[in-house]
Parts: sequence; C-alpha cells; structure tokens
Amino acid sequence: MWTVAQLAAELVAGSTTSRELVEQAFARIVDPAGEGSRAFIKLYADAARAEAAFADRLRQAGVRRSPVDGLPIAVKDLFDVVGDVTRAGSRILEKSAPARADAPAVARLRAAGAVVLGRNNMVEFAFGGVGLNPHYGTPRNPYDRPKGSAAQEPLGGRVPGGSTSGGAVAQADGMCVMALGSDTRGSIRQPAALCGVTGFKPTARRVPREGAFPLSYTLDSIGPLANSVACCAAYDAILAGEEPRSLPEVSVKGLRLMLPRSGALDDLDAHVTRTFVSTLTRLAKAGAVLTEVKVPAFDRQNEYFKNGGFAGAEEQNRLLPELAAGHPHRRE
Repeated sequence: MWTVAQLAAELVAGSTTSRELVEQAFARIVDPAGEGSRAFIKLYADAARAEAAFADRLRQAGVRRSPVDGLPIAVKDLFDVVGDVTRAGSRILEKSAPARADAPAVARLRAAGAVVLGRNNMVEFAFGGVGLNPHYGTPRNPYDRPKGSAAQEPLGGRVPGGSTSGGAVAQADGMCVMALGSDTRGSIRQPAALCGVTGFKPTARRVPREGAFPLSYTLDSIGPLANSVACCAAYDAILAGEEPRSLPEVSVKGLRLMLPRSGALDDLDAHVTRTFVSTLTRLAKAGAVLTEVKVPAFDRQNEYFKNGGFAGAEEQNRLLPELAAGHPHRRE
C-alpha cells in the first residue's frame, strides 16, 4: 500500500525513483486483468514519464519541491488539464475546446512535483452516488471482482460508489498515490468508504474550484483520495496553498465523540455491523467518551434533496442552455 511517507523516504534513500514508481503505476493501469481501462478515461503516458524523469534529476541535484515531489497521481475527469478536453464523464462534451490552463488545484499539485498519470472515470457530470457510467464503463469495486480476466465480465453486486468512482478504484488498486476528486453530497467519501481507501472533503472554499466542472456552486468541494489520513493531509495542504506539515499525535483517551443515531444504521450488512460495533468497543476501551444522540435530520434526506436539491437545480441551470442550443460546452 503506497503512502506519501513511505515513498518519500524510499526516494530520499535512493531505493526507488519517480520513473520507477510511474512505470509500476502504468503497469497496473494497463493490466488486462485489472480495472485500469474503466478507472481511467485517458492517460498522459509521455508527459508523466517526462515529469518523473525531471523530478529524479531535481532530486539528484538536491532539490525537493514538497513531500509529494515525484509521486504519481490521477485527476478526476472534471478537472481542466491544459491542452485537453474536460468531459466530466460525458460524451456530450467530447468536442469541447481544450482547456487553456490547468485548474488551480491541478496547477498546485504540479508545482509541488506531483506527476499526473491521467484522468479518472466518474459518474456523468458527477450527478450520482452509485458510480455508474454508461459511456466509459463502471469500475468494479475492489471487493467484488470475478476470477481470471475481468475484461468482459459484467458488473458485480458491489458498486464502487460515486461520483469519484474511477479515482477510488485506481487508488485501491495501487494505480496512484493520490486521486484528486470532488465532493458535493459524498462523491469523495462514498467511493472511498466502499473501496476501502481514505477520502477527505474539505470546506467548500478551502481549495479553489475554478477549472473544475461544477455540479453545485453551493456545495462542491475539492479533495484527495489516498491510503491514509496523513496522506490526505499532505495533499490537502498543497491543494489549499499551505505548507505541508506532520499531523500531531492525539491520544484517544478523553476524546468526546458523538455517535449519531438514525435510519442510516438500519439494515446494515452483517460484516459492516460487526466491524462498526468492534470499532466502537475499541475506542471505548482506549478511553474515548462515546455519546449516542438521535439525529432525525438524517432521516429527512429525501425532503432535503427532493427534485435534486441544490445540486439538481444548479446542474440544470449549468447544462440546459448548452443542450438547448444544440452545441457542446465552449470556453470563452
């Protein structure tokens, strides 16, 4: 399992190189028995190899741009990458004009030395939490894979979660060190949970949203999917324009934690229930103070999101003029 701390130490020690990490990532992406063809919509193979080689030359000269310098990442298909079309997981936008600049989030990662491997698949226009995409295929959940070659097998019973489906699957399968995603109503958190990785949704204003195809101007956030909280923190700092720093250790003893009770905990899978209960038990034994509180608001989501809620109205406002005009998205 790749982590920022592990790989940064190996790069400093000279036991690996950025170019080697990129080649390992591409080998996993193009493996015909894997999910790369569904987790990625497009690869930047030549550019990524050149960026990795440049990071290696800088390191040999004693230059280290950040803790993530030279580490391979992927970006969700709704982010602008200079010279490329931003499809947002849709066929409708395929003939759009290429982006004239990287989205600020992508530009900050590049400046920190991150190597962009390619664009991750996603739910079309980010509107959906299951993870399906009828145009580019649906990446399989890492816990529900057929035996042997997966190339022609139908989707299994477990979904990857959405809308950052490709990013979560790529992360879980070791195709990148971090996948850049967006979250409106759970589009980072849901696929991260379902695919067994770590995802972080920051406050909406923490990371610039320009250059990211919007679902909801009110609720969208930009954040990382990675293999640990520490990894997410390192990338979040870079995305927010801050200096990355180590997370302080916090003792569990004395922490006051609220356990919200609602219908969300009803009818859980037996394995999930056992894991959830055992986790609470371990926290309590370690000295955490757990308080159960009924949160009926969680049971009224259908009311809050009737007819699509904020996201539905804002996405409709964003797309209908273009569709009615009969032409794809154009950049002014």
